[in-house]
Amino acid sequence: MYKTNNFKLLVSACLLGHPVRYDGKSKPLADLSWLKQLQQDGKLVVMCPEVMGGLNTPRAPAEYAEGKVITVQGIDVTEAFEKGADQALALCQAHQVSHALLKANSPSCGNQQIYDGTFSATLIDGEGVTARRLRENGVAVFSELQLYELQQQLNHSD
Repeated sequence: MYKTNNFKLLVSACLLGHPVRYDGKSKPLADLSWLKQLQQDGKLVVMCPEVMGGLNTPRAPAEYAEGKVITVQGIDVTEAFEKGADQALALCQAHQVSHALLKANSPSCGNQQIYDGTFSATLIDGEGVTARRLRENGVAVFSELQLYELQQQLNHSD
């Protein structure tokens, strides 16, 4: 299926159907067959950085603004998001993960856009805490909106 066997893929648990999102739900991909095959082949590392950072499910919605992650009630949860990002990076390093498939727009996982911190459903260009940490440490980060690009890269990596 893929040109090389020398990759592992970090995946947001919510994209695989795990109910770990802030609202206690998941956001599974429409077609999970290729990820299930990778999982059977031992190529997936599944995680939720917010849960790994110590946050409960369900939890208050949070958005990234002015260098902090703040809940809708105004509580600063940046430390938990940072801890989850550190743990996600540690997983990547322990498993030699080269690529990550993370949830778009999340204050943890968004890799191109995130919500602006006003809780008005307004997206701005930016990265979530985990996406940035991984990218800064050499992990190629993709969202579910970039599946084709991710599959192409995995198919052509060495």
